[in-house]
Amino acid sequence: MRRIDWSTLDADGRREALARPQQRTDAAVSDGVRAIFDDVRARGGAAVTEWSLKLDGAAPRRLAITPELERQARADLPPSATRALRVAAENVRIFHQATRPGDTAFVETTPGVRSRLAWRPIRSSGLYVPGGTAPLFSSLLMLAIPAEVAGVARRVAVTPPSKDGEPHPAMIVAAAEAGLDALWLIGGAQAIAALTFGAVLDDGEIEPVDKLFGPGNAWVAEAKKQAGALPGGPSTDMPAGPSELLVIADRDADPELVAADLLSQAEHDADAQVLLVSESRGLIDATLEAVEEQLESLPRADIARASLAEGRAIRVRSVAEACEVSNLYAPEHLSLQTGEAEKLVGSITAAGAVFVGQHAAETLGDYAAGPSHVLPTDGGARTLGGITTASFMTSMSIQTVTAEGAAALAPVAARLARMEGLEAHARAADLRAGS
Repeated sequence: MRRIDWSTLDADGRREALARPQQRTDAAVSDGVRAIFDDVRARGGAAVTEWSLKLDGAAPRRLAITPELERQARADLPPSATRALRVAAENVRIFHQATRPGDTAFVETTPGVRSRLAWRPIRSSGLYVPGGTAPLFSSLLMLAIPAEVAGVARRVAVTPPSKDGEPHPAMIVAAAEAGLDALWLIGGAQAIAALTFGAVLDDGEIEPVDKLFGPGNAWVAEAKKQAGALPGGPSTDMPAGPSELLVIADRDADPELVAADLLSQAEHDADAQVLLVSESRGLIDATLEAVEEQLESLPRADIARASLAEGRAIRVRSVAEACEVSNLYAPEHLSLQTGEAEKLVGSITAAGAVFVGQHAAETLGDYAAGPSHVLPTDGGARTLGGITTASFMTSMSIQTVTAEGAAALAPVAARLARMEGLEAHARAADLRAGS
Protein backbone atom coordinates (compact mmCIF):
# COMPACT_ATOMS: atom_id res chain seq x y z
CA MET A 1 0.00 0.00 0.00
CA ARG A 2 1.22 3.48 -0.84
CA ARG A 3 1.89 5.72 2.17
CA ILE A 4 0.59 9.29 1.91
CA ASP A 5 0.81 12.30 4.23
CA TRP A 6 -2.39 14.22 3.50
CA SER A 7 -1.13 17.50 4.95
CA THR A 8 1.71 17.73 2.42
CA LEU A 9 -0.52 17.45 -0.67
CA ASP A 10 -1.94 20.24 -2.79
CA ALA A 11 -5.36 19.97 -4.45
CA ASP A 12 -4.03 17.99 -7.43
CA GLY A 13 -2.10 15.68 -5.16
CA ARG A 14 -5.16 14.99 -3.06
CA ARG A 15 -7.23 14.16 -6.13
CA GLU A 16 -4.54 11.78 -7.30
CA ALA A 17 -4.28 10.18 -3.87
CA LEU A 18 -7.99 9.33 -3.95
CA ALA A 19 -8.10 8.27 -7.60
CA ARG A 20 -9.59 4.91 -8.48
CA PRO A 21 -7.43 2.32 -10.31
CA GLN A 22 -6.85 3.45 -13.89
CA GLN A 23 -7.80 0.08 -15.39
CA ARG A 24 -11.41 0.67 -14.36
CA THR A 25 -11.68 3.25 -17.14
CA ASP A 26 -9.44 1.57 -19.71
CA ALA A 27 -10.50 2.47 -23.26
CA ALA A 28 -10.00 -1.16 -24.26
CA VAL A 29 -12.80 -2.15 -21.89
CA SER A 30 -15.30 0.38 -23.25
CA ASP A 31 -14.39 -0.49 -26.86
CA GLY A 32 -14.68 -4.21 -26.14
CA VAL A 33 -18.08 -3.81 -24.51
CA ARG A 34 -19.29 -1.71 -27.42
CA ALA A 35 -18.26 -4.44 -29.86
CA ILE A 36 -20.19 -7.05 -27.88
CA PHE A 37 -23.26 -4.83 -27.66
CA ASP A 38 -23.22 -4.07 -31.38
CA ASP A 39 -22.93 -7.77 -32.18
CA VAL A 40 -25.72 -8.87 -29.83
CA ARG A 41 -28.00 -6.09 -31.06
CA ALA A 42 -27.44 -7.29 -34.64
CA ARG A 43 -27.42 -11.07 -34.20
CA GLY A 44 -29.16 -11.72 -30.90
CA GLY A 45 -28.75 -15.11 -29.25
CA ALA A 46 -26.20 -16.37 -31.77
CA ALA A 47 -23.84 -13.56 -30.80
CA VAL A 48 -24.44 -14.12 -27.08
CA THR A 49 -23.56 -17.79 -27.51
CA GLU A 50 -20.41 -17.08 -29.53
CA TRP A 51 -19.12 -14.53 -27.04
CA SER A 52 -19.89 -16.87 -24.14
CA LEU A 53 -17.96 -19.70 -25.79
CA LYS A 54 -15.06 -17.37 -26.58
CA LEU A 55 -14.82 -15.68 -23.18
CA ASP A 56 -16.12 -18.29 -20.73
CA GLY A 57 -15.70 -21.54 -22.65
CA ALA A 58 -19.37 -22.52 -22.27
CA ALA A 59 -22.63 -21.77 -24.04
CA PRO A 60 -25.44 -20.04 -22.12
CA ARG A 61 -27.50 -22.46 -20.10
CA ARG A 62 -30.81 -22.12 -18.27
CA LEU A 63 -30.90 -23.99 -14.97
CA ALA A 64 -34.42 -24.62 -13.70
CA ILE A 65 -34.55 -24.53 -9.89
CA THR A 66 -36.65 -27.63 -9.38
CA PRO A 67 -37.33 -29.30 -6.02
CA GLU A 68 -35.13 -32.20 -7.12
CA LEU A 69 -32.22 -29.92 -8.01
CA GLU A 70 -32.58 -28.04 -4.74
CA ARG A 71 -32.60 -31.27 -2.72
CA GLN A 72 -29.44 -32.48 -4.45
CA ALA A 73 -27.69 -29.15 -3.92
CA ARG A 74 -28.56 -29.18 -0.23
CA ALA A 75 -27.27 -32.75 0.03
CA ASP A 76 -24.00 -31.66 -1.56
CA LEU A 77 -23.42 -29.05 1.15
CA PRO A 78 -22.67 -29.56 4.85
CA PRO A 79 -25.70 -28.91 7.10
CA SER A 80 -23.87 -25.92 8.60
CA ALA A 81 -23.64 -24.33 5.14
CA THR A 82 -27.34 -24.70 4.37
CA ARG A 83 -28.21 -23.35 7.82
CA ALA A 84 -25.97 -20.34 7.22
CA LEU A 85 -27.65 -19.68 3.88
CA ARG A 86 -31.07 -19.90 5.51
CA VAL A 87 -30.11 -17.45 8.29
CA ALA A 88 -28.63 -15.01 5.77
CA ALA A 89 -31.71 -15.21 3.54
CA GLU A 90 -34.05 -14.69 6.49
CA ASN A 91 -32.09 -11.66 7.71
CA VAL A 92 -32.06 -10.09 4.25
CA ARG A 93 -35.81 -10.68 3.91
CA ILE A 94 -36.59 -9.33 7.40
CA PHE A 95 -34.62 -6.13 6.80
CA HIS A 96 -36.12 -5.44 3.39
CA GLN A 97 -39.66 -6.19 4.48
CA ALA A 98 -39.24 -3.75 7.35
CA THR A 99 -37.86 -1.02 5.08
CA ARG A 100 -40.17 -1.49 2.08
CA PRO A 101 -41.73 1.89 1.25
CA GLY A 102 -45.50 2.09 1.46
CA ASP A 103 -48.09 4.49 0.13
CA THR A 104 -48.17 7.72 2.10
CA ALA A 105 -51.19 9.37 3.63
CA PHE A 106 -52.85 12.20 1.74
CA VAL A 107 -51.38 15.66 2.30
CA GLU A 108 -53.80 18.57 1.88
CA THR A 109 -51.82 21.57 0.64
CA THR A 110 -54.88 23.71 -0.15
CA PRO A 111 -58.41 22.98 1.13
CA GLY A 112 -59.82 20.44 -1.31
CA VAL A 113 -56.44 19.65 -2.92
CA ARG A 114 -54.95 16.41 -1.63
CA SER A 115 -51.91 14.45 -2.82
CA ARG A 116 -50.05 11.34 -1.80
CA LEU A 117 -47.24 9.08 -3.01
CA ALA A 118 -48.02 5.56 -4.20
CA TRP A 119 -45.31 2.93 -4.65
CA ARG A 120 -45.38 0.21 -7.32
CA PRO A 121 -42.89 -2.54 -8.22
CA ILE A 122 -41.14 -2.39 -11.57
CA ARG A 123 -42.20 -5.08 -14.03
CA SER A 124 -38.89 -6.86 -14.64
CA SER A 125 -35.35 -6.85 -13.35
CA GLY A 126 -32.08 -8.32 -14.59
CA LEU A 127 -29.93 -9.52 -11.68
CA TYR A 128 -26.21 -9.93 -12.38
CA VAL A 129 -24.43 -12.18 -9.89
CA PRO A 130 -20.61 -12.27 -10.13
CA GLY A 131 -19.12 -15.73 -10.22
CA GLY A 132 -15.89 -15.74 -12.19
CA THR A 133 -13.11 -16.31 -9.65
CA ALA A 134 -15.53 -16.99 -6.77
CA PRO A 135 -19.23 -17.95 -6.74
CA LEU A 136 -20.84 -14.96 -5.03
CA PHE A 137 -24.09 -16.63 -4.04
CA SER A 138 -24.42 -13.99 -1.33
CA SER A 139 -24.97 -11.39 -4.08
CA LEU A 140 -27.83 -13.50 -5.40
CA LEU A 141 -29.57 -13.24 -2.02
CA MET A 142 -28.81 -9.52 -1.79
CA LEU A 143 -30.48 -8.85 -5.16
CA ALA A 144 -33.21 -11.43 -5.63
CA ILE A 145 -34.76 -11.17 -2.16
CA PRO A 146 -35.22 -7.36 -2.17
CA ALA A 147 -36.72 -7.72 -5.67
CA GLU A 148 -39.09 -10.39 -4.37
CA VAL A 149 -40.09 -8.27 -1.37
CA ALA A 150 -40.71 -5.31 -3.67
CA GLY A 151 -43.06 -7.47 -5.77
CA VAL A 152 -41.15 -7.60 -9.08
CA ALA A 153 -43.03 -10.03 -11.31
CA ARG A 154 -40.11 -11.12 -13.53
CA ARG A 155 -36.67 -11.57 -12.05
CA VAL A 156 -33.98 -12.79 -14.46
CA ALA A 157 -30.82 -13.88 -12.67
CA VAL A 158 -27.58 -14.45 -14.58
CA THR A 159 -24.19 -15.62 -13.34
CA PRO A 160 -21.00 -16.77 -15.10
CA PRO A 161 -20.41 -20.51 -15.42
CA SER A 162 -17.69 -22.10 -13.33
CA LYS A 163 -14.66 -23.71 -14.97
CA ASP A 164 -16.39 -27.10 -15.05
CA GLY A 165 -19.62 -25.58 -16.34
CA GLU A 166 -21.61 -26.53 -13.25
CA PRO A 167 -22.99 -24.08 -10.68
CA HIS A 168 -21.81 -24.21 -7.10
CA PRO A 169 -24.46 -26.00 -5.00
CA ALA A 170 -24.67 -22.93 -2.76
CA MET A 171 -25.74 -20.87 -5.77
CA ILE A 172 -28.63 -23.27 -6.36
CA VAL A 173 -29.67 -23.20 -2.70
CA ALA A 174 -29.45 -19.40 -2.66
CA ALA A 175 -31.66 -19.23 -5.76
CA ALA A 176 -34.18 -21.50 -4.05
CA GLU A 177 -34.09 -19.44 -0.84
CA ALA A 178 -34.80 -16.35 -2.94
CA GLY A 179 -37.76 -18.00 -4.66
CA LEU A 180 -36.26 -17.96 -8.17
CA ASP A 181 -37.55 -20.45 -10.71
CA ALA A 182 -34.39 -20.43 -12.85
CA LEU A 183 -30.80 -19.29 -13.05
CA TRP A 184 -29.04 -18.47 -16.32
CA LEU A 185 -25.38 -19.52 -16.52
CA ILE A 186 -24.04 -16.66 -18.58
CA GLY A 187 -21.67 -13.89 -17.57
CA GLY A 188 -19.79 -10.80 -18.57
CA ALA A 189 -20.81 -8.05 -20.95
CA GLN A 190 -22.63 -10.59 -23.11
CA ALA A 191 -25.00 -11.34 -20.21
CA ILE A 192 -25.76 -7.64 -19.78
CA ALA A 193 -26.31 -7.39 -23.55
CA ALA A 194 -28.76 -10.30 -23.44
CA LEU A 195 -30.71 -8.65 -20.63
CA THR A 196 -30.67 -5.36 -22.54
CA PHE A 197 -31.65 -6.47 -26.05
CA GLY A 198 -33.15 -9.89 -25.36
CA ALA A 199 -31.84 -13.15 -26.79
CA VAL A 200 -33.29 -16.39 -28.08
CA LEU A 201 -30.94 -19.16 -26.90
CA ASP A 202 -30.87 -22.92 -27.15
CA ASP A 203 -32.24 -23.26 -23.60
CA GLY A 204 -34.96 -20.63 -23.95
CA GLU A 205 -35.46 -16.92 -24.35
CA ILE A 206 -34.25 -14.00 -22.27
CA GLU A 207 -36.61 -11.09 -22.77
CA PRO A 208 -35.35 -7.51 -22.30
CA VAL A 209 -35.66 -6.23 -18.75
CA ASP A 210 -36.67 -2.82 -17.45
CA LYS A 211 -33.78 -2.34 -15.04
CA LEU A 212 -30.32 -3.86 -14.53
CA PHE A 213 -28.90 -4.64 -11.11
CA GLY A 214 -25.76 -6.07 -9.62
CA PRO A 215 -22.03 -5.70 -9.05
CA GLY A 216 -19.35 -6.91 -11.40
CA ASN A 217 -15.88 -6.38 -12.79
CA ALA A 218 -14.88 -3.48 -15.01
CA TRP A 219 -16.47 -5.14 -18.07
CA VAL A 220 -19.81 -5.64 -16.36
CA ALA A 221 -19.79 -2.13 -14.91
CA GLU A 222 -19.05 -0.66 -18.35
CA ALA A 223 -21.74 -2.83 -19.95
CA LYS A 224 -24.33 -1.52 -17.48
CA LYS A 225 -23.18 2.02 -18.18
CA GLN A 226 -23.57 1.58 -21.94
CA ALA A 227 -26.93 -0.17 -21.54
CA GLY A 228 -28.25 2.68 -19.41
CA ALA A 229 -27.20 5.23 -22.05
CA LEU A 230 -29.20 3.57 -24.85
CA PRO A 231 -32.37 5.35 -26.01
CA GLY A 232 -35.23 3.29 -24.64
CA GLY A 233 -32.78 0.94 -22.93
CA PRO A 234 -32.99 -0.35 -19.37
CA SER A 235 -32.24 1.82 -16.40
CA THR A 236 -29.50 0.74 -14.01
CA ASP A 237 -29.15 0.58 -10.27
CA MET A 238 -25.80 2.31 -9.77
CA PRO A 239 -22.11 2.04 -10.67
CA ALA A 240 -21.27 -1.19 -8.85
CA GLY A 241 -17.84 -2.18 -10.02
CA PRO A 242 -14.80 -3.62 -8.23
CA SER A 243 -15.03 -3.50 -4.45
CA GLU A 244 -13.83 -0.63 -2.23
CA LEU A 245 -13.20 -0.27 1.49
CA LEU A 246 -11.98 2.72 3.47
CA VAL A 247 -11.09 2.22 7.13
CA ILE A 248 -10.84 5.14 9.55
CA ALA A 249 -8.81 3.95 12.53
CA ASP A 250 -7.42 5.78 15.53
CA ARG A 251 -4.38 4.96 17.63
CA ASP A 252 -6.42 2.60 19.82
CA ALA A 253 -7.69 0.43 16.95
CA ASP A 254 -6.60 -3.20 16.69
CA PRO A 255 -4.12 -3.49 13.78
CA GLU A 256 -4.96 -7.15 13.22
CA LEU A 257 -8.67 -6.39 12.81
CA VAL A 258 -7.96 -3.44 10.51
CA ALA A 259 -5.61 -5.56 8.39
CA ALA A 260 -8.13 -8.39 8.21
CA ASP A 261 -10.83 -6.01 7.00
CA LEU A 262 -8.55 -4.48 4.36
CA LEU A 263 -7.62 -7.92 3.05
CA SER A 264 -11.24 -9.06 3.03
CA GLN A 265 -11.89 -6.59 0.23
CA ALA A 266 -8.49 -6.77 -1.46
CA GLU A 267 -8.98 -10.48 -2.14
CA HIS A 268 -12.12 -9.78 -4.20
CA ASP A 269 -10.44 -8.56 -7.35
CA ALA A 270 -7.15 -7.13 -8.59
CA ASP A 271 -9.14 -3.96 -9.38
CA ALA A 272 -10.49 -3.67 -5.83
CA GLN A 273 -9.18 -0.76 -3.78
CA VAL A 274 -8.63 -0.42 -0.03
CA LEU A 275 -7.67 2.69 1.94
CA LEU A 276 -6.56 3.15 5.53
CA VAL A 277 -6.92 6.65 6.98
CA SER A 278 -5.50 7.41 10.41
CA GLU A 279 -3.89 10.17 12.44
CA SER A 280 -1.55 7.59 14.00
CA ARG A 281 1.70 6.67 12.28
CA GLY A 282 2.09 3.80 14.75
CA LEU A 283 -1.31 2.35 13.84
CA ILE A 284 -0.49 2.59 10.13
CA ASP A 285 2.87 0.87 10.62
CA ALA A 286 1.39 -1.93 12.73
CA THR A 287 -1.48 -2.45 10.31
CA LEU A 288 0.75 -2.74 7.26
CA GLU A 289 2.91 -5.25 9.13
CA ALA A 290 -0.20 -7.24 10.00
CA VAL A 291 -1.32 -7.12 6.35
CA GLU A 292 1.93 -8.73 5.25
CA GLU A 293 1.72 -11.39 7.95
CA GLN A 294 -1.88 -12.30 7.12
CA LEU A 295 -1.23 -12.31 3.37
CA GLU A 296 1.12 -15.26 3.67
CA SER A 297 -1.65 -17.73 4.44
CA LEU A 298 -4.36 -16.36 2.13
CA PRO A 299 -5.39 -18.67 -0.73
CA ARG A 300 -6.07 -15.59 -2.90
CA ALA A 301 -2.87 -13.80 -1.89
CA ASP A 302 -1.87 -13.00 -5.48
CA ILE A 303 -5.17 -11.22 -6.12
CA ALA A 304 -4.92 -9.38 -2.81
CA ARG A 305 -1.37 -8.23 -3.55
CA ALA A 306 -2.42 -6.86 -6.93
CA SER A 307 -5.22 -4.95 -5.23
CA LEU A 308 -2.95 -3.66 -2.46
CA ALA A 309 -0.70 -2.12 -5.12
CA GLU A 310 -3.54 0.37 -5.66
CA GLY A 311 -4.16 0.73 -1.91
CA ARG A 312 -3.45 3.82 0.17
CA ALA A 313 -2.37 4.36 3.78
CA ILE A 314 -3.15 8.02 4.40
CA ARG A 315 -1.98 9.85 7.49
CA VAL A 316 -4.16 12.78 8.54
CA ARG A 317 -4.00 15.28 11.40
CA SER A 318 -7.20 14.21 13.17
CA VAL A 319 -10.16 11.88 13.06
CA ALA A 320 -12.26 14.83 11.87
CA GLU A 321 -9.93 15.23 8.89
CA ALA A 322 -10.18 11.49 8.27
CA CYS A 323 -13.93 11.91 7.88
CA GLU A 324 -13.34 14.73 5.39
CA VAL A 325 -11.04 12.46 3.35
CA SER A 326 -13.61 9.69 3.43
CA ASN A 327 -16.38 11.99 2.21
CA LEU A 328 -14.17 13.11 -0.68
CA TYR A 329 -13.50 9.50 -1.66
CA ALA A 330 -17.12 8.36 -1.06
CA PRO A 331 -16.30 4.68 -0.49
CA GLU A 332 -18.51 1.72 -1.20
CA HIS A 333 -17.76 0.43 2.32
CA LEU A 334 -16.62 2.55 5.27
CA SER A 335 -15.38 1.02 8.51
CA LEU A 336 -15.14 3.26 11.59
CA GLN A 337 -12.69 1.67 14.00
CA THR A 338 -12.26 4.43 16.55
CA GLY A 339 -12.90 4.86 20.25
CA GLU A 340 -16.20 6.71 19.81
CA ALA A 341 -17.19 5.45 16.39
CA GLU A 342 -20.92 6.14 16.74
CA LYS A 343 -20.22 9.85 17.19
CA LEU A 344 -18.50 9.95 13.80
CA VAL A 345 -21.55 8.76 11.87
CA GLY A 346 -23.02 12.26 11.84
CA SER A 347 -19.90 13.52 10.06
CA ILE A 348 -20.22 11.00 7.23
CA THR A 349 -22.07 12.26 4.16
CA ALA A 350 -21.01 9.86 1.40
CA ALA A 351 -20.67 6.09 1.84
CA GLY A 352 -22.52 3.07 0.53
CA ALA A 353 -22.51 1.29 3.90
CA VAL A 354 -21.00 2.28 7.23
CA PHE A 355 -19.74 -0.28 9.75
CA VAL A 356 -19.54 1.23 13.22
CA GLY A 357 -17.02 -0.02 15.75
CA GLN A 358 -14.52 -2.85 15.84
CA HIS A 359 -17.18 -5.55 16.13
CA ALA A 360 -18.98 -4.45 12.95
CA ALA A 361 -16.86 -6.38 10.48
CA GLU A 362 -17.62 -5.50 6.87
CA THR A 363 -17.82 -9.24 6.26
CA LEU A 364 -20.95 -9.45 8.44
CA GLY A 365 -22.63 -6.98 6.11
CA ASP A 366 -21.35 -8.87 3.08
CA TYR A 367 -23.21 -11.98 4.10
CA ALA A 368 -25.80 -11.92 6.80
CA ALA A 369 -26.60 -8.66 8.65
CA GLY A 370 -29.61 -7.84 6.46
CA PRO A 371 -28.97 -4.74 4.30
CA SER A 372 -27.95 -5.51 0.72
CA HIS A 373 -24.24 -5.50 0.04
CA VAL A 374 -24.80 -4.24 -3.52
CA LEU A 375 -23.52 -0.69 -3.13
CA PRO A 376 -22.29 2.21 -5.27
CA THR A 377 -18.59 2.32 -6.18
CA ASP A 378 -16.36 4.82 -7.98
CA GLY A 379 -17.69 7.75 -5.97
CA GLY A 380 -21.33 6.95 -6.66
CA ALA A 381 -22.07 7.16 -2.94
CA ARG A 382 -21.96 10.96 -3.22
CA THR A 383 -25.43 10.85 -4.77
CA LEU A 384 -26.63 7.23 -4.63
CA GLY A 385 -27.46 4.63 -2.01
CA GLY A 386 -27.23 0.85 -2.07
CA ILE A 387 -29.88 -1.65 -3.10
CA THR A 388 -33.13 -1.48 -1.13
CA THR A 389 -36.66 -2.57 -1.92
CA ALA A 390 -37.20 0.98 -3.20
CA SER A 391 -34.58 0.25 -5.88
CA PHE A 392 -37.07 -2.19 -7.41
CA MET A 393 -40.02 0.18 -7.16
CA THR A 394 -41.24 3.50 -8.54
CA SER A 395 -43.24 6.18 -6.80
CA MET A 396 -45.98 8.24 -8.38
CA SER A 397 -47.94 11.14 -7.00
CA ILE A 398 -51.71 10.75 -6.75
CA GLN A 399 -53.67 14.02 -6.75
CA THR A 400 -57.36 14.56 -6.01
CA VAL A 401 -59.12 17.93 -6.25
CA THR A 402 -62.64 18.96 -5.24
CA ALA A 403 -64.60 21.76 -6.95
CA GLU A 404 -63.78 24.02 -4.05
CA GLY A 405 -60.09 23.11 -4.30
CA ALA A 406 -60.05 23.85 -8.03
CA ALA A 407 -61.71 27.20 -7.49
CA ALA A 408 -59.05 28.12 -4.94
CA LEU A 409 -55.97 26.87 -6.80
CA ALA A 410 -56.84 27.32 -10.49
CA PRO A 411 -56.29 31.10 -10.54
CA VAL A 412 -52.82 30.62 -9.04
CA ALA A 413 -51.91 27.96 -11.62
CA ALA A 414 -53.34 30.03 -14.49
CA ARG A 415 -51.39 33.10 -13.43
CA LEU A 416 -48.13 31.16 -13.25
CA ALA A 417 -48.80 29.50 -16.61
CA ARG A 418 -49.28 32.86 -18.32
CA MET A 419 -46.08 34.13 -16.72
CA GLU A 420 -44.32 31.28 -18.52
CA GLY A 421 -46.11 32.01 -21.78
CA LEU A 422 -48.13 28.78 -21.76
CA GLU A 423 -51.66 29.92 -22.60
CA ALA A 424 -53.13 26.45 -23.11
CA HIS A 425 -52.04 25.53 -19.59
CA ALA A 426 -53.72 28.65 -18.26
CA ARG A 427 -56.99 27.99 -20.06
CA ALA A 428 -57.10 24.39 -18.75
CA ALA A 429 -56.90 25.88 -15.24
CA ASP A 430 -59.43 28.63 -16.02
CA LEU A 431 -62.01 26.05 -17.06
CA ARG A 432 -61.80 24.52 -13.58
CA ALA A 433 -61.97 27.78 -11.71
CA GLY A 434 -65.72 28.17 -11.99
CA SER A 435 -66.67 24.47 -12.09
